[in-house]
Amino acid sequence: MKVLVTGGAGYIGSHVVSLLIEKGYE
Repeated sequence: MKVLVTGGAGYIGSHVVSLLIEKGYE
């Protein structure tokens, strides 16, 4: 999952991180 976040740095990355956190991902 961290690879996805790293690859989506920026606005998209921030948005993805928020969604993952809500779903319980680290």
